[in-house]
Order: sequence, then structure tokens, then C-alpha cells
Amino acid sequence: MPQLAVDGATLTYDDEGPRDGDLVPLVFVHGWTADRHRWDHPFAHFAERRRVIRLDLRGHGDSDGAGVPTIAALADDVLALLDHLGVERCVLVGHSMGGMIAQTIALAHPTRVERLVLVGSISRMTYSRARGLLMAASTLVPYRLFVAANIQRAFAPGHPREEIRRHIAASAATPREVVMTLYGAMRAFDVLDRVGEIRTPTLIVHGTHDVQLPVAQMLRMATAYPDAVVRLIDAGHELPLEKPREVTRAIDRFLAAA
Repeated sequence: MPQLAVDGATLTYDDEGPRDGDLVPLVFVHGWTADRHRWDHPFAHFAERRRVIRLDLRGHGDSDGAGVPTIAALADDVLALLDHLGVERCVLVGHSMGGMIAQTIALAHPTRVERLVLVGSISRMTYSRARGLLMAASTLVPYRLFVAANIQRAFAPGHPREEIRRHIAASAATPREVVMTLYGAMRAFDVLDRVGEIRTPTLIVHGTHDVQLPVAQMLRMATAYPDAVVRLIDAGHELPLEKPREVTRAIDRFLAAA
């Protein structure tokens, strides 16, 4: 597994697919407590005909490093990897927190993003008073219970329990300090008033059963984008795991329309 040392962390990444041709690379960024294997299906699909890159964010998966207080700091890690790999321009695909990272890069470095794909993501974390109190209280329970509660509700009803348990265990293996620091970073993330500046063609893919980041919040974001296509999928928040083929198909069609 190739790795890159950057600002106190060692990032593990995959870089596959043909380098020739006019197609810019696809860069996949996973979400909170996940790892680069969230993207196994689209990564394998697109690697047959174009360069594809994915990484484990710091403190996740096979990467080490402490948590950072802002989404912008994670965006800097992704940019450092792209610089290291000589990627000047790409299609940026982000799930959940990865979508927040992708939006941050698109705003700060618009010339580096040819197309943007946001999967189960939003531009502003919004809570009702009741949910805000519930979320705050959840940080006081034992760490594994905190992770389990968040991962359990990320899947649509009826998803196989064995698979959910497997992903809870994988998420709980992420260091507590990383998880809780980035939890705060996501809660503070807010670029909703700026997404109108993003002129990059954008695909927004969202689960109809997403209770982590509800459809209503996604639609608030979508209406702020000047050039966005919305694709709803019958799934929860974990679309890349629940409906990987549908996610891959949506991205494929979006790129084919370029």
C-alpha cells in the first residue's frame, strides 16, 4: 500500500487505472469513521478505463495521525496527496464528511475540480433544539455505544444486521480522539451561503431514508447550487455500502453527460 507522510500523519492511498487519454482522474473521499473501501464498487468499475485515486483520511483505516479541528485541514491533506501524485485537475467524489471536504476544495481551488459528486452530504449541519440536545448527550455515553448509535441509524430499515455489526466494529476501531474531534469539525461546517460560488457541474446523490443528513437539508443545499443534478436512491445514509451499483451507475451517467 503506498503511503504519504503529511503534517504529522501518514496517509495510505490507492492509485490505479490507465494514465493515458484525456480523462482526468476520479478522486474518492470517504466519510467519518469510514475508510477508502467504502468506494470498492465504483473504484473497481472506473479503474478499467481511467485513473482512480482514493485514500484513508488521517486516523482512519490504514492511515495514522491525530484528529484535526476543521474540515479545511482534511481538505489540505487531500490536496497534499494530489500534489504528490501530480494531479492538477480531477473529478472529486465525496461521501458525507468526504462531501464536505470536496466542497471545501471546490470553493478554495475551483480550477482543480472538473466535476463534483456529493454522496449523502450537505453544506451545513442543522439541528433542531431537541436533536441538538440528543446529539450532545450522546457524546457522554461510552465510546462504543456512541459509535454504534450513529452507525446503526446510518442504514435504512431492513439492512442486514450482520453487516451493520461489522461496520460498527470497524468504525469503533477508529481512535476516539479522531472521531470526536472530527465530530466537532462536522458540526461546525457551514458553507451553505457560499455554494452558489461553485460553478463546477455537480451531481448530488442522496438516500431517501437518510436520517443522519435528511433529504430536506440536502435540498436546501441543492437549490443553492447554480448547476446541480439530484439523484435520489432508496437507501439510508450509507449509500456506497447499501446500494453500491446504483451509486456507481449515477456517477457513470453523470460523467457520460459531460
